[in-house]
Amino acid sequence: MKIKRQLIIFTLLGFLSVPALVSAQQQEPDAIALENDEFQNNFYESLKQKGIENYDKAIQALYKCLKTQPENPVIHHELGKNFLAQKNYAEAEKSFQKAIDLDPKQRWYWNGLYDVYYETKDFNRSIPVVEKLISFDKKFQDDLVSLYMYTQQFDKALALINEMDVTTGLTATLEMYKLQILSDAKFRKPEKENLEQAIKNNPTEESNYIQLIYLYSESNQEDKALEVAKKLEKAIPSSDWAQVSLFKFHLNNREPQKAADAMFQVLKSKKIDSKIKHRVLNEFLIFSNNTNSFKKELAQAVDYLAEDPNVNVSKEIGTFFLEKKKYADAIAYFEKSLELKKDDIGTIELLLQAYTDTGQYDAITKKVADYLDLFPTHAKLYFFAGMAQNQLKNYKKALELLQTGMDFVVEDRALEINLNIQMGEAYHGLGDEKKKESYFIKADQLLKQKK
Repeated sequence: MKIKRQLIIFTLLGFLSVPALVSAQQQEPDAIALENDEFQNNFYESLKQKGIENYDKAIQALYKCLKTQPENPVIHHELGKNFLAQKNYAEAEKSFQKAIDLDPKQRWYWNGLYDVYYETKDFNRSIPVVEKLISFDKKFQDDLVSLYMYTQQFDKALALINEMDVTTGLTATLEMYKLQILSDAKFRKPEKENLEQAIKNNPTEESNYIQLIYLYSESNQEDKALEVAKKLEKAIPSSDWAQVSLFKFHLNNREPQKAADAMFQVLKSKKIDSKIKHRVLNEFLIFSNNTNSFKKELAQAVDYLAEDPNVNVSKEIGTFFLEKKKYADAIAYFEKSLELKKDDIGTIELLLQAYTDTGQYDAITKKVADYLDLFPTHAKLYFFAGMAQNQLKNYKKALELLQTGMDFVVEDRALEINLNIQMGEAYHGLGDEKKKESYFIKADQLLKQKK
């Protein structure tokens, strides 16, 4: 588990003017000035040495400062930072703790101690320190949740998450933690009861419905989840989240048009996470494939996710149909994908494969001419082009393309085998059986090497 760190910026403003603790009545004025000069010179020297990572000399200079000001928390804090840089964790802890004992109101001293415990993975001892840091900055609540999770204090983590949900809202990480905790059955029942009561107390708070729908779905109580979704739809008619559960209900209830309408509302929503949108689309894709219907609605759904930077939806659906041997559908989605990104060589190869599987050799010949302009050294394009020319009985053209492709093969034995087979086919078409046999033998040798 990666615990979120807070960015700590340390400022020395005012630290160099810390007065000497020795009484002025006990010393001559010149002696006082000399002592102050010596203290500041040593302090500056420690900063200079720390800046060039010469921590031993920095520590020596700070010990000189302590001779005149042994109870100065700033010096102990600086010592702690130098010891920490040396990974001398025991001395760093002592120094930070001493600074805290002398001045517990300074956040930076507590943060130094937290750094020691964090680096030594002493998460149990980190917890009281972070609890103190929260009094300085509420953002440390995120750290405290992570520490509770790491030390398996899930009840405390859930209580704090629920509190933050009301006061500050939850980050994606905290949402993930909550789902992780609630995956344990012992936390579900009280949480369900809390959410049901929260909905009664505040029926227009959408997040309570969403969490309750999730809990019922996770425990396979689909009827209960649907009941909550319907309550949400009634209480907040504009809610997009209600449609997520209603979509699945309509599919299961054999109401595909209602399911499609719910899906479109989900896909249009700016509130719903893209992962959920993809899950909804995937379920509709499976339904459309199994029933061989609602293809128009499926195509519309894909358009909503066309600009997703993480997933090429049209390509993925095209691949799905290619694996199902529904070539017309696969070709349609590959071409749709290439309209948005014409230089995606992976999609180009899949499209040419779909054309090959359906014997559309003229289409391959036309398409590959454009693609070779984009990728003039891509060997597999020459394979598709040469293979298509062989099928069209243009054997000389096929040989020309296949030989060029062979020049560009780099560590792709399968492709090299296929090019040799196609060259053998071309020579066979030209009536040169000797050369045909030589290329077939070479392909067979490569095949044996491959095994």
